[in-house]
Amino acid sequence: MIAAHQRIPDAKLLVIDADGSLVTAPRTALVDFLRRGDLVVANDAATLPASLRGVHQPSGAIVEVRLAGWRARDLRDPRHWTAIVFGDGDFRMRTEDRPLPPALDRGDRLQLGPLDAIVTDTLGHPRLVALTLKGSVEHVWAGIARHGRPIQYAHVPQPLALWDAWTPLAGPPVAFEPPSAGFAVDWQLQDTMRNHGIDLVTLTHAAGISSTGDAALDARLPFPEPYVIPSATARAVRRAKLRGGRIVAIGTSVVRALEHAGAPGRVRAGMNVADQRITAATALRVVDMIVSGTHEPGTSHHDLLRAFAGDAAMGAMNATLDAGGFRTHEFGDSVLIARQRVASNAEYSRHSGVDRGMRSAYLVGRAPG
Repeated sequence: MIAAHQRIPDAKLLVIDADGSLVTAPRTALVDFLRRGDLVVANDAATLPASLRGVHQPSGAIVEVRLAGWRARDLRDPRHWTAIVFGDGDFRMRTEDRPLPPALDRGDRLQLGPLDAIVTDTLGHPRLVALTLKGSVEHVWAGIARHGRPIQYAHVPQPLALWDAWTPLAGPPVAFEPPSAGFAVDWQLQDTMRNHGIDLVTLTHAAGISSTGDAALDARLPFPEPYVIPSATARAVRRAKLRGGRIVAIGTSVVRALEHAGAPGRVRAGMNVADQRITAATALRVVDMIVSGTHEPGTSHHDLLRAFAGDAAMGAMNATLDAGGFRTHEFGDSVLIARQRVASNAEYSRHSGVDRGMRSAYLVGRAPG
């Protein structure tokens, strides 16, 4: 199994603390960079088999449809989607080399295995459409489950099984690609966090696709993504903030949900749609640290990381990742980034006299020594 590979002992973690210092550690040491009272928030979304092969009925051409966004607010209704459509081919071909589909028009019918799909709108790009899957909710869920495969890219040569794309916390089937930072949160880490007084809660966020294969369309990512924050998670965030704990997001999808729902000292419970883009210009209101995979500069995921660390720290991070042979993509190594800040005068006074190494340890929450 590919997903099990993420929990092997040699997975690496690059830590960027709040003053920009870098430390490399085994990923199993993640808890050493957290402290009692911190709150870890993970995405419990399971990954859909969102790649559906079929036929464009007007032309007879083979197509691959990748479901990429929910158009229904009810995440139990799988009939209405935003979708990326490719011409013939599969994941063994680089996404950017995939051919365009035949010209798609409103009303076109696609036969996707047992599912009958109708193009209900075109969305300003030859690959991007609104799609309705015909039939009852039960019929459509069954058709997706039987005919769909997980979205996959050429860097993984063997076909993925669906469970390869499920994290240890996978629950509701609402994500289009794995909320892959969650691969690090295995049962052993969860037990270790509990023993260290670090709480873990979840939310559900419909993590979107990472690439469309077209630069102009990629610039529109991420698409609006629904999320649900349980009342218990909202209460836990508020408690952690009141007691001075840090909010540690497992993945970019968690950051998007928490920041969209953020209010001073708390987050709002309930369902909503994250439609913002988080970049270096974003003032984070909720999340203090992020655990993430590595991401290429220029992608929306990398832009989100820049909300935590300045250009100098991000440049150093990228150089260290390259030089250290860190594994990339969704089945790779991890980074832990603390939101950079200028410590208050009171903090400097309380911790005056400590050397830089001890100050760095304080800022990332480790006990010095």
